[in-house]
Amino acid sequence: MKAVRDAVPIDAVVSEYLQLRNAGGGNLKGLCPFHDEKSPSFHVSPAKGLYHCFGCQEGGDVVDFIMKLDHLSFAETIERLASQAGITLRYEEGGYTPGRQQGERTRLVEAHKIAAQYYAEQLDGPEAEIGRKFLADRGFDQAAARHFGVGYSPAGWDHLTRFLRGRGFSDQELILSGLSQDGRRGPIDRFRGRLMWPIRDIAGEVVGFGARKLRDDDNGPKYLNTPETPLYRKSQVLYGIDLAKKEIAKTNRAVVVEGYTDVMACHLAGVRTAIATCGTSFGEGHIKILRRLLMDNSGSEVVFTFDGDAAGQKAALRAFEDDQKFAAQTSIAITPGGMDPCDLRLAEGDAAVAGLVEARTPLFEFALRQVVARHNLDTTVGRAAALDEAAPIVANIKNSSIQHESAVQLAGMLGILDTQFVVRRVGQLARWARERGRDGQNGQDPSRTGRRAGQQAPEGAQPPAGPRGPALNLRSPAHRVERELLKLALQRPDLVSPAFDAYGVDEFTAPPYATVRRCIEDAGGALSAAGDTTYLARVREAAPDDTVRAMVTELAVEPLHTRRDPDEAYAGVQLVAVRLAAVNSRVTEIRGALQRLGPNADPQHLAAVQNELWVLQQYGQSLRERGYAAL
Repeated sequence: MKAVRDAVPIDAVVSEYLQLRNAGGGNLKGLCPFHDEKSPSFHVSPAKGLYHCFGCQEGGDVVDFIMKLDHLSFAETIERLASQAGITLRYEEGGYTPGRQQGERTRLVEAHKIAAQYYAEQLDGPEAEIGRKFLADRGFDQAAARHFGVGYSPAGWDHLTRFLRGRGFSDQELILSGLSQDGRRGPIDRFRGRLMWPIRDIAGEVVGFGARKLRDDDNGPKYLNTPETPLYRKSQVLYGIDLAKKEIAKTNRAVVVEGYTDVMACHLAGVRTAIATCGTSFGEGHIKILRRLLMDNSGSEVVFTFDGDAAGQKAALRAFEDDQKFAAQTSIAITPGGMDPCDLRLAEGDAAVAGLVEARTPLFEFALRQVVARHNLDTTVGRAAALDEAAPIVANIKNSSIQHESAVQLAGMLGILDTQFVVRRVGQLARWARERGRDGQNGQDPSRTGRRAGQQAPEGAQPPAGPRGPALNLRSPAHRVERELLKLALQRPDLVSPAFDAYGVDEFTAPPYATVRRCIEDAGGALSAAGDTTYLARVREAAPDDTVRAMVTELAVEPLHTRRDPDEAYAGVQLVAVRLAAVNSRVTEIRGALQRLGPNADPQHLAAVQNELWVLQQYGQSLRERGYAAL
């Protein structure tokens, strides 16, 4: 198992799910995928193969990350990582039998991978001429089809089902995967005679399909997607995210379009940040994916493209409902003449698609105009009603300077001559919203329009739970230096060995730190780390429970409190400080004991206690004067 862990760098795996940036000291940081946050507290240490979130306290190695995020078993996780690394696993008790021994998710992923290859091959056949013509009519050649993995499902009842049976998959697996469905005489293909788009998760694995009707005698819906399965949840997948994620992270922009062909058109036109939902509206799960990629900073942007018709306007306003769930700016690009990006590319070329995105409008401005347009501005009552509905929208604009300018703009739109009245109204609503947020509403602003005022905070948006385990008084100098020394013992054991291994557990006054010290001792000590890449894994395995294991991970990832690279001098300061604190503590105890002995104490016992006090005082003085050399 160690070979699998070591073969796949943790930063490479984590980067498949979120954007990572330099955090100093060789560490990386990003937005935590396990809880909602607006500033990055999720740290990854490539050198140690560990991650830890200082917000929700989740932590571990690459196996823990995959298991927790993708809800896999240990065996399934090892199988996935081994596949990525090209490592062949050997199974005990009778050898390797994929159908029996691989985890369920691994089997379903493999079935989808084979199905995607099968459909892609079928697109070259005579029967798929109708599919190739469909693509060509929309400006996509064979190279484009191959790039996006587009395929064709044969029109027969069970072509794919029989093919996958031949590859060792059971009927139960085929039904569970959504690739097949129950028929009168057994499983039949779910998708028949359709153009097929493979839908991949953010890690690039095929988890489902979108299928487009091609023939008039097909009585099914125009688009048919994979049903909800253990792999495929439409509220948590974005078509094209595997191709777009690096460009999204690089440019700090994501473009949300409405269909598979729109994603293809945008990418081929140079807008390689385009993604689309799969048979559902843009919602909470999709927001979480983009927030992690965009690092959720105010300089990032999400651009929605919608048709200019009534349905498109309704979709845009629905997207605006989620505006405050982004730190990113949200914009809208309305396609001219009701054309979607695919039609626009056909009619006017690649430059027109790129220009569509560049000519975007802030989403709040679009929503504002839609709200104002619903009221009769020729009457006092109409203007007042429009202000009541529009002012909360302006109050929720994140950028304060834009908020002020928009308030002035709103006054002009409404024909209210007293501009400052509108500005004050918006400012008051903004202050109320901030106060409510501080009172525990987690930034959710109830001063939005009536539809939003009664909404609850999104699921999972509650403030993360506090650190697990015994509370620490981190203001205590002793506790701070104990933490720093333990971080050195885990991160740079070469700098504190062999002196650290002579420190007793009782020299660490914070109970959690004392327990971590014991774990290091049980793992063989800091000196045993020399040339041994399993050192941290051994310390984590020595932890008595998950709470202590999380503390070990946290200390192994947390940056050291030094602006320079740590050296022996820095390590020596921490070693001396912890030892001196322990000596001073013992001196205090002995002085108390002497006071309790009183004048009638046994002379021999009194002399022994006084001698111990004198020795400790001399040792403490030596530590203060000579530092590390006195240890």
